[in-house]
Amino acid sequence: MIFAGTMNLVDSATVDRLEGYFGRLGKILGNDERRASFATYAMGILSDAERKSAEPLAARACASPQRADAEHQRLLHFLVDSKWSDRAIREEATRYALDAMTEREPVEAWILDDTGFLKQGKHSVGVQRQYTGSAGKVANCQVGVSLTVATRTEQLPIDFELYLPDTWANDPVRRKEGRIPDGVVFKTKPELGLQMVESALKAGVPRAVLLGDAGYGSSKAFRYKLRELGVDYALGVSSTCKARLLSKTGRPVGKPQSLKTIASNLDAQGAFRRSTWRQGTKGPLTARFVRRQIQISDDETATLLVEWRDREPEPANYFFISISGTKLSTKQLVRLVMQRWRIERTYQDLKGELGLDHYEGRRFPGWHHHISVVLCCYSFVIAEKSRHFPPSARGSRPRPAHSLPPGAPLQGQLHHCPTCSIPLHLQVAPALSELPSPPTPDLDLPLTQ
Repeated sequence: MIFAGTMNLVDSATVDRLEGYFGRLGKILGNDERRASFATYAMGILSDAERKSAEPLAARACASPQRADAEHQRLLHFLVDSKWSDRAIREEATRYALDAMTEREPVEAWILDDTGFLKQGKHSVGVQRQYTGSAGKVANCQVGVSLTVATRTEQLPIDFELYLPDTWANDPVRRKEGRIPDGVVFKTKPELGLQMVESALKAGVPRAVLLGDAGYGSSKAFRYKLRELGVDYALGVSSTCKARLLSKTGRPVGKPQSLKTIASNLDAQGAFRRSTWRQGTKGPLTARFVRRQIQISDDETATLLVEWRDREPEPANYFFISISGTKLSTKQLVRLVMQRWRIERTYQDLKGELGLDHYEGRRFPGWHHHISVVLCCYSFVIAEKSRHFPPSARGSRPRPAHSLPPGAPLQGQLHHCPTCSIPLHLQVAPALSELPSPPTPDLDLPLTQ
């Protein structure tokens, strides 16, 4: 079944919800041809296809092999040339999923991160040799910056932007080749992150503490803008950042020192305490932590949290935390900052199950359109999972057979109903047939990937 665990089988109610969801998105897409192309592409993303790029999905969608080329051209046109709003589609998908998620539990965190899309050539927009955590090294890749919102048990990616290195953003020839819109200029990853945060705030996404690694938190300008926006944060920072400890009365003590030096001095004083934040597959996840109030500059104070893992010669992570209102315990702060690593689960699901990194085109619009369809599919998945584990169901009724607990990975869970062994994309096919069929595209349409 689709998302094994959200229900015993893919029933008519699921198909009805999917039809209704596509209908909501269809109002934004506008015309019948775009609606039909979106449905075809989305059902391919949700299918068990091994490769989820335009050509294999087009072939999969055609009953007749003779129509595969025409279908491929239609999907290429939808991705690269068709004018529809990624922002509007993503916001509608976010609203749909959050309506279901927040019926069970509130949004606790926003997570900013980036991931690599490995490439072999040099013509895909934004590609160059650059560091990516996906490979753990410098590699030939594109990099996408993402914003994800998380409740206690689920996470939902709501936005993605392609990072354009200077070699692309400021090269007129490459801009033309990649169809980079005139209004898109070079932005650092923190600047792209702020752009998505501001868009989420305007869209009314429930506010929560923003989490991010040192690539974002070490930027003073980034932290300043978040405070200006009224966004609380718990951000990783570099050990070389400098600060002064604050006394109990709030006065700075001594000269500015690197966070590494501050942590070493606190360790010598026996200030670190052990904290466990959750149960892992190999036992409890635990480390030693210390927190202190610090002054970073004349106009910036924060809580410093330092993590020191067992059998490590020095601390692994440093965090600047600025949270207004309720005072959190150290254990609560630890649990909060450790939510950031849930983004790795999200990337695994998006790439392993929904083909996030399967797009083979080279153009800026096509990359973002592909990402938008993937995010829409993930939103439907998460909404279905949430609906089948409402608050009232937690302790009042048994979990269905083949169930997938909240927060569990989607690996191998998306595509088939174990009860009936019918792929969802075949069960929903009758519903899709109600969409008007677009005209057969001209086979001479240029391959604009």
